[in-house]
Amino acid sequence: MTGIADDTLIVQEVATRDGFQIEPVFVETAEKIRLIDALSEAGFSRIEVSSFVSPKAVPALRDAAEVFAGIRRRPGTVYVALVPNPKGAERALAAKVDEINLVASVSETHNRANMGMTPDASIEGFTRIMETVRGAPVSVNATVATAFGCPFEGDQPADKVVAQVERYLSLGVDGVTLADTTGMANPRQVARLVAAVLPLVGAEGLTLHFHNTRGLGLANVLAACEAGARRFDAALGGLGGCPFAPGATGNICTEDLVSMAHEMGLATGLDLEALIGLSRDLPRLVGHDVPGQVAKAGRPCDLHPAPALKAA
Repeated sequence: MTGIADDTLIVQEVATRDGFQIEPVFVETAEKIRLIDALSEAGFSRIEVSSFVSPKAVPALRDAAEVFAGIRRRPGTVYVALVPNPKGAERALAAKVDEINLVASVSETHNRANMGMTPDASIEGFTRIMETVRGAPVSVNATVATAFGCPFEGDQPADKVVAQVERYLSLGVDGVTLADTTGMANPRQVARLVAAVLPLVGAEGLTLHFHNTRGLGLANVLAACEAGARRFDAALGGLGGCPFAPGATGNICTEDLVSMAHEMGLATGLDLEALIGLSRDLPRLVGHDVPGQVAKAGRPCDLHPAPALKAA
């Protein structure tokens, strides 16, 4: 695996999975396909397309197989799906997914609320998923949810998070995500945890997943960057949010992150103007305004004519 340059950020788009999964309005399959194709054209190297979970549990993503069958696959782009169990893994393989993402909370209370089982039970289930995909042309990422805090238990000790990362690696996963599932992280905490995990995973294998629940999303990105991380999840328009976090807002906003990166001289390979256009169309799809800021205010380089001077 090649290294990631210090002046580059890898942004994985998660709106069509993490964003759409909690929307009360079902986004039609054709609209999802259109959006994913447009995201591919905007230059993403990684897109989390959907989730192969029970349609009863997440009806908004009941069309995962149809979406994967309908998208145009851009060479060089990794198309990802969240998978909760071996049956989901079988469905993902049939859909020719490039990567599966497994999720378990480090917090027992949150994992019981979200998955209906203990973290240990979730990770034991991952063993069966790894057996299901062994030999298949698919990579595996595993996410440590609530890595920066749980709304029920509070702070999660760093050594507990590191131990879960080590368990994931012992299963043979290719990458690990540290997720601020409920938006509780702060920059100093992020720097410490990234410094602890990065030697185990490497910049090529570590993804950070931040929510902007308390307005610290992009500050946490900068702290993670300074600690050596280079890969981040983000959702177009800032869609998403955890159903078990009271008052939670969505993921960090893709176009806001990309705008910040470009202003700081960090390459993303993404077409910011195209992203802004796609974000401005999101209210039509989901039926409400979205929290992203750059789509409302424009890029910093989008200058305006000077106001007419009043006569003295």
